[in-house]
Amino acid sequence: MAKAIREHLIKELAKGKFVSGQDLGNQLDISRTAISKHIKTLTEMGLDIYSVTGKGYKLSQPLSLLNKEDIINFLPSDGVTPEIEVHSLIDSTNSYLLRRLPNQLSQGQVCLAEYQSAGRGRRGRQWISPFGSQIYLSMYWPLSQGLSTAMGLSLVTALAVSDAINSLAKIQVQLKWPNDVYLGGVKLAGILIDLEGQAHEASHSVIGVGLNLNMPEQAAQQIDQKWTDLQSHCEKNIDRNALSAQLIHHLLKRLHQYQDEGLSAILEEWHAQDFYLNKRVKLLTGKRTTKGICRGVNNQGALMLEINGQTSPIYGGEVSLRGDE
Repeated sequence: MAKAIREHLIKELAKGKFVSGQDLGNQLDISRTAISKHIKTLTEMGLDIYSVTGKGYKLSQPLSLLNKEDIINFLPSDGVTPEIEVHSLIDSTNSYLLRRLPNQLSQGQVCLAEYQSAGRGRRGRQWISPFGSQIYLSMYWPLSQGLSTAMGLSLVTALAVSDAINSLAKIQVQLKWPNDVYLGGVKLAGILIDLEGQAHEASHSVIGVGLNLNMPEQAAQQIDQKWTDLQSHCEKNIDRNALSAQLIHHLLKRLHQYQDEGLSAILEEWHAQDFYLNKRVKLLTGKRTTKGICRGVNNQGALMLEINGQTSPIYGGEVSLRGDE
């Protein structure tokens, strides 16, 4: 019930005009006090709403909501249009698709959301997900040959994010193994891959992308690492529906390439954007720190780390890569 009420309030506020608390209460058959409590919750979710006595509530800035039809219209006409769902409020786009495995999903199916109440990053971290200002996108991709083929998914996804940003905004980003996209040396987007299945049996993956587009100041205070957002680097306003379409298009394109050709086909492109290539780095695994020189990635998606002249592969998992200046 609360979700339906908040979704109604969001749609009314998105019109960009003052909305009377009494009128909203009449529409929803609840009290003005209840409306006020729901408005407070929306502000905590990242919406900047102010009130004026005698006029009601209004957003401080216009709100452009994600729209399934607009996203489909922005997709190139020469490709396959996957099943797309757009949610206003959700716990996590990845979690939503995982709950529907395996029979309620089709290859390339996409879930987008305006807001995540329980957005997830790697290593159990929370992904700060303010309402209506970023991109939270998840895609289902079957792994017909088992989980052994999942090794390169985060690298493929990072390249797809790069493709989408360059296509729409003409900006070149950097990539950081195993799951980050950087811009100007700080984090712009993160990737979360959830897997279900067996090593050599038909399995499933859900690929999540969280991209900072236009970070509200209030939400920015909750982030505990250096970050940037895409809009800060662009003079023209970026349409979230257009960016979502580009992400879907390029992710599908890269996944098909990976499926047909493997990781070796993209390694040259990856290394051209590898933020730490040939730089001194430190690898954090729990409380353990290993120092060396990043020598790129191999055709299995492993980090090639040089230590005392010897280069060895480091596979993903609960590891974190940092610069060692």
